[in-house]
Amino acid sequence: MGWNQHQDAFLELNLRAMVTRLPSLLSASLRLARQADPQAARIVVAAELGRGVAQAVSLLAVNTVLGRLIAGGPIEDRLRGAAPALAVVSAVLLLSAVLRAASTYATGRLEPKVERVATEQYLERAAAVELAAIEDHAFHKLLDTAQYGARSSRYMISHGTRVVNAMTSLIAAAGVLTVLHPLLLPLLATMTLPSAWSALTNARRRYESFHTWVQHARAGHLLAGLLTEPAAAPEIRVHGVGPFLLRHFRAMSETAEAEQARLARLAARTGLFAAAWTGLATLATYATLGGLLLTGTMALAVAGTAVIAIRSGSASLNTLVVEVNQLHEEALFVGDLQRLYVEAAERAIPEGGSALPEDPREIRFENVSFGYPGESARPALDDVTLTLPLGRIIALVGENGSGKTTLVKLLAGLYRPDGGRILWDGVDAADADRRRLAERVAMVAQDFKRWPFTARVNVAIGRSSEPLTDERLADAVGEAGAEEVVADLPRGLDTLLARHFSGGHELSGGQWQRLGIARAAYRRGRILIVDEPTAALDARAELEVFEKIRALADGGQTVVLITHRLASVRHADLVHVLDQGRLVESGTPEELLAKGGVYAELYALQAEQFTSPSTGPVPASRAG
Repeated sequence: MGWNQHQDAFLELNLRAMVTRLPSLLSASLRLARQADPQAARIVVAAELGRGVAQAVSLLAVNTVLGRLIAGGPIEDRLRGAAPALAVVSAVLLLSAVLRAASTYATGRLEPKVERVATEQYLERAAAVELAAIEDHAFHKLLDTAQYGARSSRYMISHGTRVVNAMTSLIAAAGVLTVLHPLLLPLLATMTLPSAWSALTNARRRYESFHTWVQHARAGHLLAGLLTEPAAAPEIRVHGVGPFLLRHFRAMSETAEAEQARLARLAARTGLFAAAWTGLATLATYATLGGLLLTGTMALAVAGTAVIAIRSGSASLNTLVVEVNQLHEEALFVGDLQRLYVEAAERAIPEGGSALPEDPREIRFENVSFGYPGESARPALDDVTLTLPLGRIIALVGENGSGKTTLVKLLAGLYRPDGGRILWDGVDAADADRRRLAERVAMVAQDFKRWPFTARVNVAIGRSSEPLTDERLADAVGEAGAEEVVADLPRGLDTLLARHFSGGHELSGGQWQRLGIARAAYRRGRILIVDEPTAALDARAELEVFEKIRALADGGQTVVLITHRLASVRHADLVHVLDQGRLVESGTPEELLAKGGVYAELYALQAEQFTSPSTGPVPASRAG
């Protein structure tokens, strides 16, 4: 599964690697932010740097306040002397609040924009690649992984902001400590490293556990979902599957609970070790401060400021360790997204090309071969030569796996042949403008998409690039014989065809098929490819559909028909018979029946089902 290929990356990030990779991680976050909203990116950077400077000024002002208050003299004089520094502290705190609000606003504005921009670029590139790329396992794995990159782009903004905040706070605290006394900076590291080690260790354990148990967790959610899934509900109740699913859900939940308990036990032990180490380091720090005070090397006010700075720096370092790890992980998925952009550009459908004839007479396949990568040693099409005269009904006949659907996909420009040519009156389709070629084709595939939109949109999506008109919509519904389907819908064409949404409605297979044909009619392609158009229809509806198809051809439209019901092929002007990727017969239905070849054999096998009731069932391999 592509999405978890970085499962060990988090574990490789130690404190040294964290420091080494931090600049590149922050620059990647800034680059994403600037692409989405440059102004908001500038606000975040300026606000976070300003907060760091404000914290340093605040610590120095606190040191002045403490010095004034601890100095000798009447309390009124001490308070009067500390007043300017107190005013600075107040002003700095107000400024920090304003900067924090500005950063929060800008980050909130940035995050959804970054995710939207990254998602749009991902979807745009995924939709523009060749069909062969979508069906390629390696490329689809990259698609699966890269889809998390858009979400990670958003998370990088928030993690990057917290990293900048923690880093500036840490630098401010370290700078103040260095100014106060050079010995204080090593003391800060001594106190904070144990808690940083604890945070990193526990985070790595959680991450490793997540990727080890993620399939287990998904399986538990799957079982829970099955109990409430509408499609499974009848069988759950009839077969009494509920207790079985609940039993397995409970068992899986209990093992997941045990894993959480194990993590909690390890976290407690690690935290105890870190706390002991931190306690000893804190004791040593305060002992050192006491020694400096006793020897007169450090003033009491300076010591008080040092304690505040050490605590502030310690919290900042802990935050920095955790956030850099998170930033590192998200950056890996964003890197996959960038890699997808590059590969998608290389496998995109080419733009431009030769113009196709405006009114071609025929499309000719010359010695065309095509094979699906990694699927079979035998090509799907093997040296096929045939002609498709335009303005006619051409039927493609053959058993399952004979190459019929592959041939029409090549015709529609969805694939390029491995060998041979597809000529439109002498113009090679390989050199043609692919988008212009697709404009001439309408297709009703056997498994056409049932869009979760209204019936109106399900029809009009056949030509979504043009304005929707009621006249064209009515003509398409009429050509498909779908008036009764629309009339039976609760809200007519405005009925939502998605039962899982409120007010949604579901159609039968035959009703969907009518809408699919209406969609193709709405497109008004010069060539209509229909794959098993009557598979879900009864005999009367089947006859009506083929009469409509005949009318389309009489009006000058080319119909390429794929069907297993050979009795329906009598409407065709020309039949091409394919067998195991090769063209074995061509002719009119009458000529092929008279010839007594493969077509006649298949026709006889189907006819026998109706003329000889006593005969056993026809083998599926021959019946198609």
